[in-house]
Amino acid sequence: MRQIILDTETTGLRVEDGNRILEIAAVEMIDRKLSPPERHLHRYINPERDSEEGALNVHGLTTDFLADKPRFAAIAEEFLRFVAGAELIIHNAPFDVGFLNEELGRLGLGKITDHVASVVDTLKMAKDNFPGKRNSLDALCDRYEIDRSGRTLHGALIDCELLSEVYLAMTRGQDSLLIDFLSDGGSGDAAADKARRDARKPRLIIQPSAAEIAAHGAYLDEMDKIIKGDCLWREYEPKPVTEAEAA
Repeated sequence: MRQIILDTETTGLRVEDGNRILEIAAVEMIDRKLSPPERHLHRYINPERDSEEGALNVHGLTTDFLADKPRFAAIAEEFLRFVAGAELIIHNAPFDVGFLNEELGRLGLGKITDHVASVVDTLKMAKDNFPGKRNSLDALCDRYEIDRSGRTLHGALIDCELLSEVYLAMTRGQDSLLIDFLSDGGSGDAAADKARRDARKPRLIIQPSAAEIAAHGAYLDEMDKIIKGDCLWREYEPKPVTEAEAA
């Protein structure tokens, strides 16, 4: 699976006010492993306007610094080739997607969703996982104990690198299961896969204690209260055996 962690920096918060993209970074990840730096895309862009004061304080990219950088039109085709067919992973995706759509629309290149497989919003994922809590990139780095000491100002590239670690932490145990299976035994050759399974040592199965089962049940009860229904794990709990089935 090819995924692209993407981030932009802009001249201001509102695309409706004529603000533009001035930095874009796209970090490639294949099968949950980051590609080497030479496979990433990072460009500064001349936005053809000054940054708003608030935005400048965030990213620190001055008009003078950006004056000799290419305009978005000059990097648009390169960017689209890089992200083509991939799944984009973006924190607060509506913001970046809105700016990308505006830039692409100026050039008659449609919308970003015309060029990629899908867009994943990690901010929405975080809000679903941690309702009522702070879910900024900084907050998530702290929550997952990811070192962000090198991030003094917002920058698209470093934000992508941090977001890649956050995304992997947020999704560990979900889409990694399928990838681990494919890399460990799912070759597509049924006979070869069976031979590999038969050759493995038997796995040690440790049964949970009564206290652990009770603690797990209490945890699921709390989850049920939060989602106001039965959480997914309920579907995988063993069903009680009836007297007729036991006989």
